Amino acid sequence: MNNLVVKGTPVSLRIATDSNCDLPHEIISQYGIPVVPLYVNVGTQSYLDGVQMSRQQFYEGLPSFPAHPTTSVPGIGSFSAAYRQLAAEGATEILSIHIASSLSAIVNVARLAAQETKDVPVTVFDSGQLTLGTGLLVLAAAKAAAEGRSLAETLPQLEDQASRTHCFAALDTLEFLRRSGRLTRFQYGMGSMLQVKPLLKMHAGEMEMERVRTSNGATGRLIELVTELGLLEELALVHTHAPDKAQALRRKAADLFPAGRPPLSAEVTPVIGAHIGPGAVGFVAIQARQR
Repeated sequence: MNNLVVKGTPVSLRIATDSNCDLPHEIISQYGIPVVPLYVNVGTQSYLDGVQMSRQQFYEGLPSFPAHPTTSVPGIGSFSAAYRQLAAEGATEILSIHIASSLSAIVNVARLAAQETKDVPVTVFDSGQLTLGTGLLVLAAAKAAAEGRSLAETLPQLEDQASRTHCFAALDTLEFLRRSGRLTRFQYGMGSMLQVKPLLKMHAGEMEMERVRTSNGATGRLIELVTELGLLEELALVHTHAPDKAQALRRKAADLFPAGRPPLSAEVTPVIGAHIGPGAVGFVAIQARQR
């Protein structure tokens, strides 16, 4: 990592996050980003997300687990350990970026750990997003830190990017929203009878749901929503154990991807997959800045 020198004192900003970010392992390794795993609970067993249960094991087992999985956040100690690790590696500032506080208590736990950390000042950033919506903010911050930028220089950039970040996903079924308690039995019954495909939209910490009648209608609506954003800075693919559907969506939306580099594609963490189920597919889009 590069260090910035301010008035003779080296300043090294480092980034931490949680397992919701869905960034590829090679990016996490390249920038030395500690990832605090959330918990996936199956019956009486708890598994560290991405550590003790693979995504393939989770999604293949999800339809038949004897009890529907729940999720939980790690304790303060997990965050404190990550912050101490970065301090020991020379960090003089830490920026800890996490899943939207409207979806999880993880931001609050990270803030408590930050208050208890004496080795180095820690700032916790609520991404207002999930999956690669969070991950692309983590990546932007890590790149800024690698260029020697300070926390004060990086935060405005992240706030701006977060305001332009949107996540859209078409779910394969209402079943897992029902199992996780996100739908009443009446809503589920009506939706199933009408063969509804739920479509989730996430922006600035607010989650909305549309109902689309068919799979083709859901795909068309996803592309329509991205098109309505106008010029894009970034467009990534996300899916829940559905790589073929993600590639089909990529082909249908080929003209929407910014030129010059292949898009990121991520299998969504079980922490989110427990609620939306396998077979979901969607986009994370960052609008281009207005000139």
